[in-house]
Amino acid sequence: MRIRFYNARVLTMDGDMGVDWGEVWVEGNRIVYVGDGNGLKSDENGGNSDGTWVWDREIDVEGNLIMPGFANAHTHSAMTFLRSYADDLPLQEWLQKQVFPMEAKLTGEDIYDLSKLAILEYLTSGITSNFDMYFQPEMIARASVDCGFRTILVSSLNNFTSSLEDMEREYQEYNNYHELIRYHLGFHAEYTTSETLLKGVAALAEKYQAPVFTHNSETKREVEECISRHGMTPTGYLDSLGLFAYGGGGYHCVYLTDEDIKIFRERGLMAVTNPGSNTKLSSGIARISDLLGAGVGIAIGTDGPASNNCLDMFREMFLVTGLAKLREEDAAAVPAEEVLKMAVLGGARAMGIKDGGCLAAGNLADLIVIDLKQPNMQPIHHIVKNLVYSGSKQNVKLTMVNGKVLYEDGKFFVGVDPEEIYEKANWIIGRMTGR
Repeated sequence: MRIRFYNARVLTMDGDMGVDWGEVWVEGNRIVYVGDGNGLKSDENGGNSDGTWVWDREIDVEGNLIMPGFANAHTHSAMTFLRSYADDLPLQEWLQKQVFPMEAKLTGEDIYDLSKLAILEYLTSGITSNFDMYFQPEMIARASVDCGFRTILVSSLNNFTSSLEDMEREYQEYNNYHELIRYHLGFHAEYTTSETLLKGVAALAEKYQAPVFTHNSETKREVEECISRHGMTPTGYLDSLGLFAYGGGGYHCVYLTDEDIKIFRERGLMAVTNPGSNTKLSSGIARISDLLGAGVGIAIGTDGPASNNCLDMFREMFLVTGLAKLREEDAAAVPAEEVLKMAVLGGARAMGIKDGGCLAAGNLADLIVIDLKQPNMQPIHHIVKNLVYSGSKQNVKLTMVNGKVLYEDGKFFVGVDPEEIYEKANWIIGRMTGR
């Protein structure tokens, strides 16, 4: 499939944050050209005799913006079934009294269907890849492939689910499963995972020279209890076990100390911030300015739809900068350009998507079209600032993943009627609650 996007404002995010007029050409699942439209001739097999290209589809972007898709760097997709069910509680009470009992009722097919519901929402938000930590990864992988969506899986190993043997098997299987699926080593958190298991994860990281990801320093209680148990913060303790010898990262990272931030920098760890979830659960505000100043890589995740409850990267971007400005009492803290990099380039880096995060020849065709002809995007003084400070889901006109248009002008192209997915999600929660 050859698709030409033309008459577009193009934000490549390849180097600077400038926006230029031009075209983007896609062949198969790759971008083959970004420029003014005059710089590439076809090969011998698919073009006209004069060297021009034959297109399967040409899309007039009509002066709107084309840019890389957002990379949602921390999710629990199948938790869509708990959206607005377990609200207005602090993290530990939320988990123990609401989430864990309901999750015990999930079947594999539930996870498959509920993951599809999350994928629909990702597409409406311009998200083209996600970093998903949840049970039964085979169901998540199947849902993603069936919808044509890119998912990077990460193990949710803990004392109650999965095993080291399962994680190693999954690592081998899902890194050779499908072009849309990859897998990283990980575990739920220090407070749910024994030292014996953690040492086993470290051994696997050493064996495969692989990064490791986990929830880290999400709440004060988590950090205080870890210090009480081990005399160290979660970051210090996990590092002492050798878990970060090959990089990786932490989700949330709200209560990192100066020493923790130093470890993140030295180990090349990614801090994945989740401001929507942290705000709703009253967990706190991450030290984004300090992380940036220290040169730590930062990505953004929505977290799950039970704790957020919205899988909306626009809202997350605004919260990243807005909360940082409040925390620092500095309106200049964490500017829009840095936030957009976190949402696109940072997420791709966290997930290990080396051929994504910017529009460039040879990269994956994971891209979005943003409708600038909406009141919230006018006047066009500064497109990047508009995206972060006033952008919303209503501006996502098209979402392409792996060279295929999965969402366009309010319609989904994921191989299933959205109404079927909605009906199934409501049936699942009805079965669980007896409604």
